[in-house]
Amino acid sequence: MKISAPKGTRDILPAEVARWRHAEQVFAQVCALHGYEEIRIPTFEATELFQRGVGDTTDIVQKEMYTFEDKGGRSMTLRPEGTAGVVRSYIENGMGSLPSPVRLFYNITAFRYENVQKGRYREFHQLGAEAFGSNGPLVDAELIGMLALYFERMGIQDAKLRVNSIGCPVCRAKYNQLLQAYFEPHIQGMCEDCRGRIGRNPLRILDCKVERDHALAADAPRLLDHLCADCQTHFDGLLRALVAQGTEYTIDNGIVRGLDYYTRTVFEFVSASFQSLGGTICGGGRYDGLVEEIGGAPTPGVGFAMGLERLLLELEARDIVLPDTPPMDLYLAPMGDMAATYAASLVARLRRAGVRAETDLCGRSLKAQLKFAGKRGVRFAAVIGDSELSTGQVKLRRMRDGTEESVSLSELETDATARMAAFGD
Repeated sequence: MKISAPKGTRDILPAEVARWRHAEQVFAQVCALHGYEEIRIPTFEATELFQRGVGDTTDIVQKEMYTFEDKGGRSMTLRPEGTAGVVRSYIENGMGSLPSPVRLFYNITAFRYENVQKGRYREFHQLGAEAFGSNGPLVDAELIGMLALYFERMGIQDAKLRVNSIGCPVCRAKYNQLLQAYFEPHIQGMCEDCRGRIGRNPLRILDCKVERDHALAADAPRLLDHLCADCQTHFDGLLRALVAQGTEYTIDNGIVRGLDYYTRTVFEFVSASFQSLGGTICGGGRYDGLVEEIGGAPTPGVGFAMGLERLLLELEARDIVLPDTPPMDLYLAPMGDMAATYAASLVARLRRAGVRAETDLCGRSLKAQLKFAGKRGVRFAAVIGDSELSTGQVKLRRMRDGTEESVSLSELETDATARMAAFGD
């Protein structure tokens, strides 16, 4: 029986890896510019972490988690997102004693059992960042500005920021009552998910993608009109900070995010060319109660996550060209056993000197070797046989046009990079 990759997963082949690595490296560089340090967390955690951290009423916990019982009878779950695991690590490793804010970023795989479609997989990759210890709006603005710089560095110049505030538990409780009163007369015509949300978490109805419910939500009371004084002050401060750092924004009452832990600031970056995937490139927000919910001391936090698959699709839609894997510099084509032994030794020395070099490992004919080098996109090739070993001279062939130049083996050994540069591509 043929074994294929499980539904919702995919292989990232060598031709794609360079683009993925570029996106990841630029993200790490931008995070470092802002004082963020990388953290690596387990692929699976205790199920309770996500029940408490992500929220029992979320679609993730109710429908999408990959949960299993280990041999010790403990319930474990493949991480469906990164924030809860980072918060757990922050608590467990005593990072609250570090100078605030503690800034962390991550690059992970995550897992959700959901409908597979373009840009949405059951195993997917996330880039994210979290900042702990500051409850002021400046850290929110810095985080958003970091994302804006990342998109700029990646060539996405017109990603649009949409921001909202969903208040704190105090003002949101009052607002939820207003939402319930607004939606209850329409409950029979709403989708099944939203009918369940009215009693559990009516705020999530504002995020519904079903057309009728979405239109109904557009006329719902605005949370921004019902913020408490502290939350209003925080939101006003965020908007001032965004203006000060040159980050354009639009206020969007419909942004509530899909996770229960958010408080106050929520945001998304969207793109018109990304509408087939809902328009959202990434999103995040503040979660001032999450650390305490998971078992730590009360600690404010803010963060974001973005799907790497979606980001790369966005770049593809814009015809933004990312770096490919560099071609091999030099192929040594040996003829005969002595030449093969010498070529293997020379290749090892060249690699230690930083030259991307390879030689024949399959006993091919000279014609087959040069054909192989051409298919590999190698820049230069050198044929080494008994004659070349005897004279100490080889022909360095520029593969793109077949032009050859005589080079001594000693030159090739000591300064292959300079010789190839002098020859030219």
